[in-house]
Amino acid sequence: MTIQEFPDHESLSQYTAEHIAAIINQKPDALLCLASGDTPIETYHRFVALVKDERVDVSRCTFVGLDEWVGFGPEDAGSCSYYVFRDLFTPLNLRPNQIYVFDAKADDLDAECARIDTLIDSHGGLDLLLVGMGMNGHIALNEPGTPFTLGCHVSELAESTKTVGQKYFTQETPLTKGITLGLRHLTEAHDVILLVSGAKKAPTLRDALKGPVTEQVPASIIQNRPNVQVWIDKAAGSLLT
Repeated sequence: MTIQEFPDHESLSQYTAEHIAAIINQKPDALLCLASGDTPIETYHRFVALVKDERVDVSRCTFVGLDEWVGFGPEDAGSCSYYVFRDLFTPLNLRPNQIYVFDAKADDLDAECARIDTLIDSHGGLDLLLVGMGMNGHIALNEPGTPFTLGCHVSELAESTKTVGQKYFTQETPLTKGITLGLRHLTEAHDVILLVSGAKKAPTLRDALKGPVTEQVPASIIQNRPNVQVWIDKAAGSLLT
């Protein structure tokens, strides 16, 4: 694990966008998994600008969805994939065969997990995994108590995740389960970026980076992972010494 602090969200986002471009320029057929959520939106806008400026070519890349609310899909405003399509996949004009997201409306969710596991494993792991961190320390929808060794799986959402998840919807929406990449994929990815921004994440970030490595704080897994780069803005890092 390495930690790098940036003065603000804008500089963090620009640096991350350029790093994604550099990985693709080094490996044009890279397999990438990029999270949804508020923190990476500006990164995606800046990455799209790099593509449009022809500083990077994404035509041979494959993109994997990180997670999804069970019962929702890309066509549902508020879903995880809705935002990734809006901010990244659609502006990049990706072909359908470049995109693999969970079908969280499928009758057989275990088969969906196996499909994405097989895709990632067949590539020898992700070339880049970009994730954020939830207020309870979750990464993707790996909630506190999730074994570090799991691959893709269906998760029972923590109450705090159900509450925070409401901000993505225009009206109160029942959220009960998620389908998600597991922390095994983080340990096996070639390059992992944990993006954390804002003062409200500072206490959880301190616990994840300075506290014990425990499944009760999923993000703490990164402490002994040399493939993880933790990129934060000054506000998020305010409680680190």
